[in-house]
Amino acid sequence: MRQFFPFFICILFNSCQYFEKQVPSEKELLQKELKSINWKEVDEYPSLPNCEKIADRKQRQQCFFEVMSTLIEEKLNVDTLSILYPELDTIEVKVTVFPNATMKFEPQFPKDSVAYDTIKIDSILHARLVDFPKINPAIKRGIPVKTQFILPVILKAKEEK
Repeated sequence: MRQFFPFFICILFNSCQYFEKQVPSEKELLQKELKSINWKEVDEYPSLPNCEKIADRKQRQQCFFEVMSTLIEEKLNVDTLSILYPELDTIEVKVTVFPNATMKFEPQFPKDSVAYDTIKIDSILHARLVDFPKINPAIKRGIPVKTQFILPVILKAKEEK
């Protein structure tokens, strides 16, 4: 037994190193996970009640963009935007959907655009683009996130009779 005891202690102390593995720190794990996430894409795009029933992700996204474009066009065609600027047939609108489901609209003009009163167009957009149906924000890893996209909006001049 005496010969076995020192051998047992030696195995006991030496075997500990077999169980010692370098465990990455919480910070290292977090950094690794953050690097693996594609922050330019969301898991689920913003959605409207009309599009919620669509199961396919791409079709639901397309539905959202089409419905939003149509709603913006309808709201802007009520106003004098097409009368003030008859040559302006399409306007690009940057839409921001915030995590709390609120939205912000900004007209996008070419950098050399001096032909339009951008302040007036911006004020028309802010006045008209209100009272949208409830929008569910985009989702990234189960958390609502802010998204931005640019929609081309077709302006139709009212025909006089």
